[in-house]
Amino acid sequence: MKTQYVCLVCGFNMIGFHPDKCPFCNAGKDNFISSEECTERFKVTETAVTKKVACLRSVPELGLEHSAYRVDAGERSFWIDCPASFNPGLAPVKSILFTHHHFLGASNLYREDFGARVYIHKKDSLHEIAKPFTFDKTFEDDFSSGGLEAFHIDGHTPGFTFYIFEEALFICDYVFIRDGSMRYNPFGPEDKTRAGGETLRRIISGRVITTVCGFNYFMAFSEWIELFNGLLEEQRTE
Repeated sequence: MKTQYVCLVCGFNMIGFHPDKCPFCNAGKDNFISSEECTERFKVTETAVTKKVACLRSVPELGLEHSAYRVDAGERSFWIDCPASFNPGLAPVKSILFTHHHFLGASNLYREDFGARVYIHKKDSLHEIAKPFTFDKTFEDDFSSGGLEAFHIDGHTPGFTFYIFEEALFICDYVFIRDGSMRYNPFGPEDKTRAGGETLRRIISGRVITTVCGFNYFMAFSEWIELFNGLLEEQRTE
């Protein structure tokens, strides 16, 4: 197995190299630990969100690491996004699907341990920081499989994809919630991110959604959509 390091600032996994700076957040190499040490120091825990969805996070918090989510869909279980710390005792899943390439976590290690297949949009698979990772399937179009629906909306990253499973919406960090209001993720082209927000609104309109799973939160859709509508209304009046 290749030597692997984890950035304590952002949780990014560096496979087979030890650069002077983190390729994701530019933190200095003094902030890197081996993946083995990361496994010892950070334990991935599951918190129930719904009967079929659980939130995965490292304890203690591993820098800016985002939440990943486990979905149990009958005989098929899968993750949406992936924890940064590799904990080999976690229940295996058949698939790991990504919203985008910023938080690939320890997906290479979980892929090997679980025998899982890893999915990401083709545009994000081509980014320089994604090249050390293995993707079994890169997709370009929206798709539906086993009750999971995937929708590519671009914006924050060229391949950004959100997912819907039954009544749960998985939106990662396309938007941030701070001080009682919502803002788009500022890292990415503003015009495309706003256009993606409008596409998101059209897709979810009229659907029965009860829960939203974000990058560091999960909450009732009724509360989330109120904030999201406020964001859309604000941008339309600018």
